[in-house]
Amino acid sequence: MAPLTRQHRFLLGALSLGHMTNDWVAGTLWLLAPAIAASMGLGPTEVGLILTVNGIGAGLAYIPAGILSDRSTRPGLLMLLSFWWVAIGYLCATLAPGFWAVTLLLAFGVMGDAFWHPVATGVLVKELPERRAQALGIHAIGGSIGAEVLGPLSTGFLLGWFDWQTTLQILVLPAVLMGILFIPVASRISRDNPGRVNPIDFRGLARQWFRPAGLALMAVMILYNMALVGQLAMAPLFFQSEHGLSPFYAGLIFAAILMLGSLFQPVFGKYSDTRGRKPLILLTLFAASFFALVAGVGDGLFWALAGLTPAVVMLTAVRPVVLAAAVEYSGKSEATTLGVVFTVLDGVGMFGALLAGLIAEFELAFAFVAAAALAFSSGCICVFLKLSATPAPAGHSVISQVASPADP
Repeated sequence: MAPLTRQHRFLLGALSLGHMTNDWVAGTLWLLAPAIAASMGLGPTEVGLILTVNGIGAGLAYIPAGILSDRSTRPGLLMLLSFWWVAIGYLCATLAPGFWAVTLLLAFGVMGDAFWHPVATGVLVKELPERRAQALGIHAIGGSIGAEVLGPLSTGFLLGWFDWQTTLQILVLPAVLMGILFIPVASRISRDNPGRVNPIDFRGLARQWFRPAGLALMAVMILYNMALVGQLAMAPLFFQSEHGLSPFYAGLIFAAILMLGSLFQPVFGKYSDTRGRKPLILLTLFAASFFALVAGVGDGLFWALAGLTPAVVMLTAVRPVVLAAAVEYSGKSEATTLGVVFTVLDGVGMFGALLAGLIAEFELAFAFVAAAALAFSSGCICVFLKLSATPAPAGHSVISQVASPADP
């Protein structure tokens, strides 16, 4: 496995920072959704509905973003667009009246964040084919710091002083700032040989994914993400309504759990790059199922944390491994494939939030029992899959003068 060059490190750093900024705004919704529902006198179902509609919005952006990235010679400019899309969409949501207007504009804003993912990850898997899962894990850390640390912590703090509209207006400022700072970086991320941008075989991709193995892999991804999202959607509400925590402390616990999971993403990714995808995915799904069940049937905050912490940490950490497995199954049109995968994970998989919200109307803890069943079902299907971790041959570089001027 070839060592990382200075150009590779620069690319990983720049894209991880961009990922952090976009996901920072998107990550506010885990705490904003309960605040929005409470301000309108609504309940858990509407919390789940806000998050599910956001997942559908994201799903609408992933595949077009992947297609554009595979066809474009300037993926850096596509990434630059995403920051302004996010800022404008969320700012408009703060000015909208009524539940559905707010929900739909939040979904429009999250489409900008979703647009970033296939473009950035497509660049990384093409540039680092022998380190796919590791590169995706490093990129994911940036998003996790934004979505799962800065987002919840800043939102929990600001909600203690402001209403949700003012809070969100403040939180779009990092996206605006990055939209300015990323301009010189965007111009340096390009394909320097346009002739090598080949047509995408849509029929071939469709045939591959609609084979039994492709459908089974999609089922694994959907059930896996439904299990994770269901826990994430109800955890802040659970901590506040069942255990009396303030939004700030609920956000602090939420951020700590997810940050721990994000730190393990490169570790899981690097391990699976050399040891294979399937054993780690299986171990994660079955172990997470057990711990989610502990959170659902346990009594008190201690058992909630003892169950949710390992369950969410493991399911978060294994995400780059799942992404790498899907890219290797497809074997072509990496950004388009990742667009499909993100649609399946975050578009369809986000229905886990709605399912958890509906179940939580009866008892909040039951949402974690349902998550346990979803993770277990995903693991059972994965048992029958054949997943490969064979490194791909080195691809054509998408880096164009991203290193410092002093580099040769």
